[in-house]
Amino acid sequence: MAYCSFEQLDVWQKGTQVAVNIYGVMDGCRDYGLKDQMTRAAVSIPSNIAEGAERDSTKEFIRYLHIAKGSAAELRTQLYIAHAVQVVSTQDHDKIKGDLELISRKLHKLIQSLKHPTHPRT
Repeated sequence: MAYCSFEQLDVWQKGTQVAVNIYGVMDGCRDYGLKDQMTRAAVSIPSNIAEGAERDSTKEFIRYLHIAKGSAAELRTQLYIAHAVQVVSTQDHDKIKGDLELISRKLHKLIQSLKHPTHPRT
């Protein structure tokens, strides 16, 4: 696998932006347990993508991408709860949920491409 900086990965960029957005949305939240869980899950997404990308093994990269995908699902669940208890507005919920669904799809595609690389014919 040729080296590619994790910062170049669109899914890492999107994950980082979601983490920043979560910090903004949760800034005034007084439910510190929920706020902590959500910010940790949000930071975990791009962090695991970065850590996996820097491993010297495709197998390890895939493992960390799965962890990032799990964190995206965890954050989506917490987002539903935060919306239900009126900590997160409908507008913020819908935007971040859409971003998380996109991240999950991108992670799935990246995992599949790493598991089943296409080899150009020579």
